[in-house]
Amino acid sequence: MSAHTTTLDASATSATPSAADQKPQGFLLPIVGGAAFAHLLNDLIQATLPSIFPLLKLNYSLSFGQIGLMALVYQVTASLLQPWIGLYTDKHPKPHLLPAGMVMTLIGIALLATAGSYPMLLLAAAVVGVGSATFHPEASRIARLASGGRFGTAQSTFQVGGNTGSAIGPLLAAAIIIPNGQQAAAWFMVVALVAILVLLRLTTWVRQHGQAKARNLARSHGEGLSRPQVIRAVAVICILIFAKFVYIASITNYFTFYLMQRFGLSVQHSQVFLFMFLAAIAAGTFFGGPVGDRIGRKAVIWISFLGVAPFALALPHATLFWTGALAVIVGLVMSSAFSAMVVYAQEAVPGRVGLISGLMFGLMFGIGGIGAAGLGQLADMKGIVWVYGVTSFLPLLGLATALLPDTRSKKA
Repeated sequence: MSAHTTTLDASATSATPSAADQKPQGFLLPIVGGAAFAHLLNDLIQATLPSIFPLLKLNYSLSFGQIGLMALVYQVTASLLQPWIGLYTDKHPKPHLLPAGMVMTLIGIALLATAGSYPMLLLAAAVVGVGSATFHPEASRIARLASGGRFGTAQSTFQVGGNTGSAIGPLLAAAIIIPNGQQAAAWFMVVALVAILVLLRLTTWVRQHGQAKARNLARSHGEGLSRPQVIRAVAVICILIFAKFVYIASITNYFTFYLMQRFGLSVQHSQVFLFMFLAAIAAGTFFGGPVGDRIGRKAVIWISFLGVAPFALALPHATLFWTGALAVIVGLVMSSAFSAMVVYAQEAVPGRVGLISGLMFGLMFGIGGIGAAGLGQLADMKGIVWVYGVTSFLPLLGLATALLPDTRSKKA
């Protein structure tokens, strides 16, 4: 590996004056699209875990707290590993980590399908989390390399793939696993195999063109923020991610239980409402990136949080029809924020794409997991309807956006 990397470095250096390096590098849709499709397949698989929580709760007589612990094990495993993987691959590129990580996901699915006890379910959740930790920072790096400078658009396209997979996952789980039992999860191993093939193709592209693309992007990135500004920005981003992903966790992990308890819906009917919410997230995610490329990341974050607050506050008091409608509106508006926050952080600390991507996705998974576990404990004590009344206030934490330094003035 080191000899090959040295060869790449030497050839890249000698090719500096070539026409290929000097001409403008455009947005490479096949590569960004491939990363987004792989993200779709990855998150489709991972969305099956919370989607079958009602089935597992019934089969193993689990409490909401135990369900929350499963979500915590998966998401914290993913979150703790991602920044370290990103930091390491910033210094030592390892393109083959992508397909290798998907192999771990495949193993996790096999464990989920064959688990016969609660500890085995926790192990399956942890292994799937390892696969996710490997996938996100490296796939996000590929999307940025192929962006041609349109970082927001590339990140949004990448995120749309993941959100689309998250939306499709519950539907497939309702159609395949819920009627046929836990063992039917093994069918999702086919999805993992397709993802491995796609990631092998992306890995080949990175090995052939990745260093040239990275060099071109290095010429155009800005100076970043000063150290005090970075500290302030990170603190605010943590608050925003907490608000966004604890709120999202309340819906992705417990919306089906909420609908079943409050409106008496069946598991499969409630999964349709969850699909509507997740599909709205997938649709709304794309707009945050291109709009952020034009008006700035900070403006998009403002719109995302404060625009969604009235609808989030109204949702716990709505009828069944308006619960569905408000969930769609919340998903559309709130989903634009994450891509903007990822690119904002990458602009604030240029040259650390893997580390920043790992931290952002890691924070997403970690805070989401801790939130899911905490909300499960609260639901056991106070009831799921009470939990939804409390979480409706979380988008108001978006007021912290006022403290974010402006990265647009720092661009070269």
